[in-house]
Amino acid sequence: MNILLQKYRILGIKGEGTFSEVLKCERVKDGTLWACKKMKQSFRSYHEVNNLREIQAMRHLNPHRNILDLQEVIFDKKSGVLVLICELMDMNIYEYIRDKRSYLSERTVKNYMYQLCKSIDHIHRLGIFHRDVKPENILLKLHENLLKLADFGSCRMLSSPPPYTEYISTRWYRAPECLLTEGHYTYKMDIWSVGCVFFEIICLRPLFPGVNEVDQIAKIHDVIGTPSRDLLNKIQKWSRGVPYNFSDKRGTGIAKLIPHASQEAVNLIQCLCSYDQDERITAHQALKLPYFREFRDIDQVRLKSSTKMMDVSKKNICLDKDLTAALPRISEEGKNDSDSKFSVITNLPKAQSLPSHLSHHKERRKRKHKKSRENQEFLSHTGLLPQLMVHSSAVNPFSRANLQTDTSKFNAGSRLKILPNISKATKSQKPSNGPTKNIYRNYKLAPILGAKREAAGL
Repeated sequence: MNILLQKYRILGIKGEGTFSEVLKCERVKDGTLWACKKMKQSFRSYHEVNNLREIQAMRHLNPHRNILDLQEVIFDKKSGVLVLICELMDMNIYEYIRDKRSYLSERTVKNYMYQLCKSIDHIHRLGIFHRDVKPENILLKLHENLLKLADFGSCRMLSSPPPYTEYISTRWYRAPECLLTEGHYTYKMDIWSVGCVFFEIICLRPLFPGVNEVDQIAKIHDVIGTPSRDLLNKIQKWSRGVPYNFSDKRGTGIAKLIPHASQEAVNLIQCLCSYDQDERITAHQALKLPYFREFRDIDQVRLKSSTKMMDVSKKNICLDKDLTAALPRISEEGKNDSDSKFSVITNLPKAQSLPSHLSHHKERRKRKHKKSRENQEFLSHTGLLPQLMVHSSAVNPFSRANLQTDTSKFNAGSRLKILPNISKATKSQKPSNGPTKNIYRNYKLAPILGAKREAAGL
């Protein structure tokens, strides 16, 4: 913690979760503001820090406009304190909507949902699924209308085979396959969570606020109805063998719960919250729907303008081969300006030193790129963040070339995956009183009046 205080001045607490607390900090060097995520778990070595799934994921996913940026990692080996320095956002989605007394405009909802779908599409394309998408993990920067996905502590790789952890995600946003099977779910669980968040932004209240897992399933059936017997049989083969004796319900439907929403929005929520994960659409498919046409067009305009700016900057940087031929042409244009107070030189002598000057810079760039490639090749066999120096207090997660790596702990022929499982030496933290799973033969609906978000693990 002393290392953190040397570089940053703590201004206050932004929030606190089960495994970490977030502080608002000011960097002493330049006065810029940052978010400091201090882990409650104590770490023993740099290797354990480098294996942390959240660091690996954020390094792999950045840079992206809708993914929270990891700026710096600070590890104090003496105290075991680990701190992640991230960009500071204004608030999360839950904080934004909890005190609202009127519905958000459809354009605002559409804008935030478009950015959320872009972030989910990005992580899925890079082989990662989040597993804890909820309003508290979706951050906003209000003056920029910018949304960013955060908290990748629960993420997994798509390539890792099931079964996964059963008690994952927050109950209110947990997909049916997570509730009814022994960890046999896919990246489509993120899509279900996105649909629940979508409804909550529109309606300003959660879609399925179950007080326990049995009540959670009942809430889902109350809205979208009981699934067919064929679908239940398909899900049941991954369960503990307990029969699903659900009473038949047609469900109220999504549309009756949000009568003020457009039909396109209702249709999208229904596609996102399909009971069968095989029929659930992907984030990429959602982005292609007519509902987001306006923001797709805005993205196209932004892309074209940025491309033009890059082309102009390249033209300004490029030097003309015949420099002396270009200068008189510019000078002749200057003659036509009657307000010009500067004399025009029509014949410039050749600058003999220019070629050698350019070649000097070319050689420097070549040496720099060569050294960078050598460092990358030296570090590439690990697939992990480079190890920190023992006397170093901080590491920039994106500056691989400037870090030294102790490779003696790795076998020369081994290649580690980019998101390895958390070390067995690290004790996983599970809820102390986990709810009983899959006891659906006979049940009664529990009252939910006064249910709090904390009871759902939020």
